[in-house]
Amino acid sequence: MRRVAEATFESVTASEPSGPLNPRVPQGAAVAALGVGLPERRLDNAPIAARLAVEERWIVARTGIHERRVAADGETVADLATLAARRALAAADIDPADVGLVVLATMSHERLTPNGSALVAGRIGAGSAGAIDVNAACSGFVSGLALAAGQIESGRIRTAVVIGAEVLSRLLDHYDRRTAALFGDGAGAVVLTASSGPTRIGPVAFGSDGARSELITAERDEGVIHMNGHDTFRQAVDRLSESTLEACGLAGVALEEIDVFAYHQANARILTAVGERLGLDPARVVNCIDRLGNTSAATIPLALADADERGLLRPGARVLLAAFGGGLTWAATVVEWGGDRNG
Repeated sequence: MRRVAEATFESVTASEPSGPLNPRVPQGAAVAALGVGLPERRLDNAPIAARLAVEERWIVARTGIHERRVAADGETVADLATLAARRALAAADIDPADVGLVVLATMSHERLTPNGSALVAGRIGAGSAGAIDVNAACSGFVSGLALAAGQIESGRIRTAVVIGAEVLSRLLDHYDRRTAALFGDGAGAVVLTASSGPTRIGPVAFGSDGARSELITAERDEGVIHMNGHDTFRQAVDRLSESTLEACGLAGVALEEIDVFAYHQANARILTAVGERLGLDPARVVNCIDRLGNTSAATIPLALADADERGLLRPGARVLLAAFGGGLTWAATVVEWGGDRNG
């Protein structure tokens, strides 16, 4: 396990300037609102179980999933991302014209170009915003959050929209027992704004392991996700546990001071294993995979929306975000929920 650094939000994000292009800017980045974009169609386990020649309870026992959302014919990643972004902006009461950056985390955008974030920026009316796609598989949303927060903390922009969106149902071998029942479609978004209070997005604990890249693959010509389930499970538990502790250390908070753990919803057994290893109260660990499946980069914002609906995201709550996915990649951070806008 990596040595955990001792640092506070302020000491990491407001360090002394290193030159004229890196001024010390006394502002943080706060989550102003959430938005969700889900397909209407719900797919339960019955047809999948029949196709795989297993019982429905076999799927539930191995994944914790009872149903997932599936995109309609012609419904795209950009469609779901746009819906989530519009809802987040409406909830934040922010004019899309004031958005300085749109970040879309996805591994399933249907086109090589144009990039999905540019499509979303245009559709929501953020005509002057920068637009960046991030592909870090399941850890893409936390990576995008770090990118956008850094731009706000530096003073280069004041408002950003960060989205995780996937249509993974079209990347499946529907006869592969390891993946056919695992993935779903959906999108979640957050609006980030400059905050006059202390920094709300903590330092991000990043990691990668390209030596194990073959555990999760999808070739461009085939367009199908393949996974070594057993070894991926072990890596996920190890990396999520390690990055949780590292993110807490970087933020200067103890594990028991975290109010909500919003992990990547990869598999219910992974959530249980991480919780048991770290001694977490199950009531503080978000588990919405039973209704949504694994939506890769969208799982973190969808987990946040679930926690919000349950009343867990009160102002000032400390929320741990951590994700692990293909690459291998992982990322974790502590968010202090809420915060006054600065301007």
